[in-house]
Amino acid sequence: MEVNISKKVPYRKQLEDILVDISWAKISTKYFGKSVSWIHNKISEIDGNGGKGGFTPEEAEQFRGALYDLSERIRKTADNFKG
Repeated sequence: MEVNISKKVPYRKQLEDILVDISWAKISTKYFGKSVSWIHNKISEIDGNGGKGGFTPEEAEQFRGALYDLSERIRKTADNFKG
């Protein structure tokens, strides 16, 4: 019997394509009401004391929603852009 054990991909790896293109400070304050250091710690999967951390399942869902909202706003802006 084959057992499928999936390894968790680190957040930074999942975000590497957009990591330097996004204002994480804006995401953190607009969608979470938190500081930029808070979201950097979440993305780096550390807690405020340097231990293991990351997003809770609820925060991960909220983060996913924030990325979807931002992507939709960018798409609408691009659709309406007249050069």
